[in-house]
Amino acid sequence: MDLLSEDDVCGQRLVRIVSRGNSILAELSRLAANTPKVFFGQADPITHQYLSILFDFEYLKNPDHYDAAIGRSIELLDIDDEFQENNMMIIERFYNLFENIWKYVTDYNKFLTDLSEGMFISHSTEEVLLNPDGRQLMCEALFLYGVMLLMMDRHIPGPVREKLVVCYIRYKGESALDNVEEVTKLVRKTGYVPGGRVPHKYPEDYFRRFPVDKTVIAMIIDRLRSDDVYNMIRVYPAPDHRSVALSQQAAMLYVVLYFAPEILHSRLTTMREIVDKHFNDNWIISVHMGWVVNLSHEWGRYRAARDALKNTLAPANIEELLDRHRRALDKCEKDLVAYLKDGVLVEEYVLDNTPKLMHAVRACNVVCRWLLLHHLENDKKLGAM
Repeated sequence: MDLLSEDDVCGQRLVRIVSRGNSILAELSRLAANTPKVFFGQADPITHQYLSILFDFEYLKNPDHYDAAIGRSIELLDIDDEFQENNMMIIERFYNLFENIWKYVTDYNKFLTDLSEGMFISHSTEEVLLNPDGRQLMCEALFLYGVMLLMMDRHIPGPVREKLVVCYIRYKGESALDNVEEVTKLVRKTGYVPGGRVPHKYPEDYFRRFPVDKTVIAMIIDRLRSDDVYNMIRVYPAPDHRSVALSQQAAMLYVVLYFAPEILHSRLTTMREIVDKHFNDNWIISVHMGWVVNLSHEWGRYRAARDALKNTLAPANIEELLDRHRRALDKCEKDLVAYLKDGVLVEEYVLDNTPKLMHAVRACNVVCRWLLLHHLENDKKLGAM
């Protein structure tokens, strides 16, 4: 039976989970771009007064103390009421976002449990991961969860999340919140500050707050290691195009490996296999929607991952890659100039030369992508100096 058939309960449930994951990420991006600056402690003369009624999770240890302090001051009561009236709508959206992330991983774990226990009579975990569509969806579901956690911590830092949740609890009343304990556990600050020092065992401990079955994680990593999950090698058949062909699942591996940090720390053979297949000529990758990471930095604290990257990051290899892409760029420019002359790309010429044109398009895509990613990383370094 086709896993994506409307009659297949297992497939439809997995599709809904992945669809929800993408919707959550879209909402996260929207809210992150519109977070009131006062939650970051950045206040102008008008909003500065609100800082006195914003609390982190210390509030939850003794809420009566904080509420009494506000209640004793008419000025603070007025400020509190004004802040609630002006910001309650966006505060509620943030809380719903955090709750939806928790519900996402809860539903995903429930699906994995049902799958392993034979709830779907015609499917098992192994069978779904062998199915081309099922393999893609299972990898994406775990990847999306990891991206949610990492993007939330980068764009809505822990102290900001805590203040948003406390505001929601104060204004709505904790008794009306069914999942407040789970949400507070999810959003509690990790110690990570964008641009600052990475805390010890981050993001491994963060990912373990609501863990996913280790056996499933291992099976997903194995599929990403060994398979062409999206069947892209047939689209980019040239050996020099391998990094672009596997770029999507390489980004997935980068995120999913944080669910299995022992591989990054100590399994050198596995990491060498991963690097040789996915990162042998590329150490700067696009993870999600313009989020670019430099593996030489991100994996620097993991012994096995760091050692596996040594050949890729060798100066001689970097010089050879740069020289190769510069020469490829020159050739692409010459090909494009020839093809884009008036009267060349007529219908008859395109039909007769489709393979040659497709190869030129692929080559341009590969070299431009590689140079752009590394140029962006260099710009980021210069901006930080």
